[in-house]
Amino acid sequence: MESALDVNLIGNFLDPREMGASGSEDTVVIEMGKKIGDAHVITVNCPDRTGLGCDICRIILDFGLYITKGDVTTDGVWCYIVLWVVPHYDTLRLRWSHLKNQLVSVCPSCSTYFVLNLMSPCPASTPVYLLKFFCLDRNGLLHDVTQVLTELELSIQTVKVTTTPDGRVLDLFFITDNMDLLHTEKRQEETRGKFRSVLGESCISCELQLAGPEYECHQNVPSLSPAVAEELLTSEQFTAEDNRAQVLSDDMTKLKNVSVTFDNSLSPANTLLQIQCVDHRGLLYDVLRTLKDFDIKISYGRFSPQTQGHWDLDLFIQLKDGNKIVDLDKQNSLCSRLKAEMLHPLRVIITNRGPDAELLVANPVELSGKGRPRVFYDVTLSLKVLGICIFSAEIRRYTASGREWEVYRFLLDENCLFQLGSASARNEIVNKVRRTLMGW
Repeated sequence: MESALDVNLIGNFLDPREMGASGSEDTVVIEMGKKIGDAHVITVNCPDRTGLGCDICRIILDFGLYITKGDVTTDGVWCYIVLWVVPHYDTLRLRWSHLKNQLVSVCPSCSTYFVLNLMSPCPASTPVYLLKFFCLDRNGLLHDVTQVLTELELSIQTVKVTTTPDGRVLDLFFITDNMDLLHTEKRQEETRGKFRSVLGESCISCELQLAGPEYECHQNVPSLSPAVAEELLTSEQFTAEDNRAQVLSDDMTKLKNVSVTFDNSLSPANTLLQIQCVDHRGLLYDVLRTLKDFDIKISYGRFSPQTQGHWDLDLFIQLKDGNKIVDLDKQNSLCSRLKAEMLHPLRVIITNRGPDAELLVANPVELSGKGRPRVFYDVTLSLKVLGICIFSAEIRRYTASGREWEVYRFLLDENCLFQLGSASARNEIVNKVRRTLMGW
């Protein structure tokens, strides 16, 4: 049983009447903003499990929404989460009913909760499909294709894009269906029809089928040189003068203002984790993903933006066994990982691949095996805006420093407005891609 101090803390952190949450018994309730510009309120009310907040934030990020503030509380059995969200992208294409269905799908049901006695069920394997199309190349093609996949709620698992010398492109997208309907002829025909529409007369062929052995072949470890792997994956801290950072100095100043502290004096049952940092897209997902990977439970907390784009996060947390985090080594390990995620949740560099320039983007993979949503979308959008054509692209997994990374590789076409051999041009590309990914 929680002490009176803990009960008071819960009351101070979360009052449903204060937030105007719906009294509906639905697991997920989405209350639309009353006027343009108002935040929409997502309320989740269901049995609790470790990592649930991370999974919810990942779905919200995948749907192109930005969390402006949030509250969460749990008694260890039941949780109540309220998040205020606004669209990052075109809200006209956002299917709110599908968002609700996805959120409900990750929430434990009452029967599942009590039957499994708090054990997380093993997720069923999702079938992977191969979308293959051959067409004439043009500027922005890859992003247009990625946008259609996003609108159809099809997730990219890996991709192989190759441009032929005669200006044609062969794209192999290995995808999964968030709606789990791609086995039906109606869903397949909708998908093919959307792609034929966006490709227009440039489309030579478009095929969709269950992925075969070729998927496992494309899952092989990418051949990064040791020097590139060191530059991209293993640097935990960097400075404004470090060439690996390649970010604008004002961005670096903002990123350095990161504070992570622990306090075990306020609650007999929980450790207070306080984080102060600059805002970026997916911030809450990055924090909760880290806690999930450390198998840490959140008892209650509040996330709110402060002045000039900075956030304060106050989280009362426990180890999975219900104890506080008093071990200094565990505190230091968690603190170091959280700071790394706040400083550079995504790594972006340009390096040489033979005579050509290659853009590399990497992000850590959850221990559950899930990569970060919308990275491919944002990178291809940045390159489209800059007028840079992509000669080839691929997504692979790579292991370094005991962590798995998702690595996006884009071989850039020299026939563009940028002199890709110029350091200033490369920095401009890196800055544009990074700022788009960070939502700045």
